[in-house]
Amino acid sequence: MKPYELTYIISSELTTGEAEAKTKSIESLIQGKEGIVLRSEKPIPRTLAYNIKKQSSGFFGVLEFQLEPEHLGELKEKIQKDDKIIRHMFLINNPVKIQKERRTRKEPLISDEAFSAVGTIKEEGKEKKISKKVELEEIEKELEEILSE
Repeated sequence: MKPYELTYIISSELTTGEAEAKTKSIESLIQGKEGIVLRSEKPIPRTLAYNIKKQSSGFFGVLEFQLEPEHLGELKEKIQKDDKIIRHMFLINNPVKIQKERRTRKEPLISDEAFSAVGTIKEEGKEKKISKKVELEEIEKELEEILSE
């Protein structure tokens, strides 16, 4: 059995009770073809964005079900012949694919503070120079030591 979704618009000429009865009749058609109704929403009155068959409003409904693909053609024919359903659309509900987790940048294993003022590290065959901020006083002391020698 394949999972399907039927979205339909029922004519506004019917009352709310009649629209719900039409939904029940569609469900019974599916169950008559050995299908399973997974989710059914009550038809909701909506104003349409544009006229469909000279009607500006209708009852909007959604129905999720499982059915053998051989029986889907018969169900489509019966819904198309029904004058009170002014628009319908069948969709195949494919299961959602689980996507792989994206790679993210990793933190460096060795921090800059572990080295002296200027040093090098070997990381996977590459050499990197790392420099650390040095205070002005430290530089002056080192200069004095070098000049005094």
